[in-house]
Amino acid sequence: MAVEKTEVVVVGAGQAGIAASEHLSKLGISHVVLERDRIAEHWRSARWDSLVANGPCWHDRFPGMKFAGSQDAFVPKEVIADYFVDYAKMIGAPIRTGVEVSKVSRNEGREGFLVETSAGPIEADYVISATGAFQIPAIPPMVPETAGLTQIHSASYRNPGQLAPGAVLVVGAGSSGTQIAEELLRAGRKVYLSVGPHDRPPRRYRGRDNVWWLGVLNKWDMEATPGVEHTTIAVTGAKGGYTIDFRKLAGEGLVLVGRTEGYKDGAMQFAPDLKANLDRGDANYLSVLREADAYIAQNGLDLPEEPEAHVIPADPDCVSHPILSLDLKAAGITTIIWATGFGVDNSWLPAEALDDKGRAAHNRGIGAMAGIYYLGLPWQTRRGSSFIWGVWHDAKYVADHIAKQRGYLAYAPEAAPAKAAAEAETV
Repeated sequence: MAVEKTEVVVVGAGQAGIAASEHLSKLGISHVVLERDRIAEHWRSARWDSLVANGPCWHDRFPGMKFAGSQDAFVPKEVIADYFVDYAKMIGAPIRTGVEVSKVSRNEGREGFLVETSAGPIEADYVISATGAFQIPAIPPMVPETAGLTQIHSASYRNPGQLAPGAVLVVGAGSSGTQIAEELLRAGRKVYLSVGPHDRPPRRYRGRDNVWWLGVLNKWDMEATPGVEHTTIAVTGAKGGYTIDFRKLAGEGLVLVGRTEGYKDGAMQFAPDLKANLDRGDANYLSVLREADAYIAQNGLDLPEEPEAHVIPADPDCVSHPILSLDLKAAGITTIIWATGFGVDNSWLPAEALDDKGRAAHNRGIGAMAGIYYLGLPWQTRRGSSFIWGVWHDAKYVADHIAKQRGYLAYAPEAAPAKAAAEAETV
């Protein structure tokens, strides 16, 4: 049976895979995009019901298509998924859904790769892994099943009604953990939120959204530095977008605790770092305000002043007198939601394409193994890489690199003058 051949196989039809398809098509590079589920599946089935984008839709989109409605809206997850379906149709992306890739291996003694899929093998000159970094929900092996609690990852949370009655401990105070904790609080639950080190940017300031400030202050193009790649960011687009204020949430009944350290004899142990973590978030928040004020003054912009934004509320009791050990049963906690990030599964890629921890080995998406590329990774080229608009630009960089390599491989040297003359004499 003949094996199908194409120049590029793109694995994953989320935002990264669709962006890759657009740029490959513009360069005239033949390719297929393989997706084991539906287009943009994670937006539909790996998010909670009320999730909206963390940026306004004038910014969090591809350049070639706007979202319908107000361009300042924070659109729901289903609308985002539908956007990518429509975008893929608009660009004619050659997407095959329901096709799972099980293995990629380099061809023996010749160029290219063999991509083994549930629909049969495909040979390709290049492979782009567009599966991103948010693949396997990570739950620390801390609380045993014998504790008698329901433990789920934030990726499995849908709404308050799915949880058993009782209090909830949310571990992780990034965007997901904080939004879930607040939703549960509004639903009448007693909620404990474990807060680690984080950045806490303003949602908007002096009439401009945070994404605008990151743009004009040239922060979207910041490159990764050691220790920055995994910074937790507390920001939300829920309810039209607002600045997360942990102290304010505590004043409304949310119980803040420090970073989760362990579990022993029915009690969760927390580090005595809650105030330090909040102070760090405040420092980040205030630094953005100061930079914004300086930018406004330097450029003579007529934007309304907002002095009240600089006021940090007093510490609530749970910060002044932090809980270091919490008996879960006594506190009535029946559910723990782990908003603790994700791991990756790159086992389908050649071992030479990965580092010693099984992560993508690359430089700006160009794989350490020639012919393998990556898209959708946090800080792949810059701060904005894992965002919708950022991955579109990274995809162009990757597609351009493939086109360049393609050109090198197509090169054939001209015959040397002496050789050409000798060949002419023998004719």
